[in-house]
Amino acid sequence: MTVKPNHYDVIRKPVITEKATMASEANAVVFVVDIAANKPQIKEAIETLFGVKVKAVNTTITKGKVKRFRGQPGKRKDVKKAYVTLEEGNTIDVSTGL
Repeated sequence: MTVKPNHYDVIRKPVITEKATMASEANAVVFVVDIAANKPQIKEAIETLFGVKVKAVNTTITKGKVKRFRGQPGKRKDVKKAYVTLEEGNTIDVSTGL
């Protein structure tokens, strides 16, 4: 039996970069999401938290880089991003808090 995650556990934070800003012109918003979250969970969480209709969800997993921490080799965490395309007429303002 699997436990259904809370919507705030699925959506971690919005991504505010140059590429994410360019995606917002195509009515899309980018979020960092839980690595184990699937597309239906992401869609449900966005629709519930922001009260919008989601058209599509595309995800990408960025593998963590190997870096040095205090002289010791270490690895950054893997990050999963969701590109959420919204229906026409729906918007999310990521510059304000929830």
